[in-house]
Amino acid sequence: MSLSVEEVLKIAHLARLELTEEEALIYSSELTKILDYFSKLQKLDTKDVSPTFHTIKTFTPFREDKVKPFENIDGILKNAPQSYQKMIVVPKVVKAP
Repeated sequence: MSLSVEEVLKIAHLARLELTEEEALIYSSELTKILDYFSKLQKLDTKDVSPTFHTIKTFTPFREDKVKPFENIDGILKNAPQSYQKMIVVPKVVKAP
């Protein structure tokens, strides 16, 4: 599957990335190679392969989540540009439809 420079620039715009034409050309080539590899993987017969989450068995230690008070909350809030009720106020990043 070939990815055109225009498609790369459109994806970059959606991701809020600024790319030069030269960068878009490079990414077009690289992303096309990646998509071609995925198309090869899609052709593999995996019906007899059991699903796995890790390629090797690993041990994941679990621990209980514990709420711990932070002792220097006022020090952190001093560095925040804006705070409200012991919380840092940040700009809204999701637009309503």
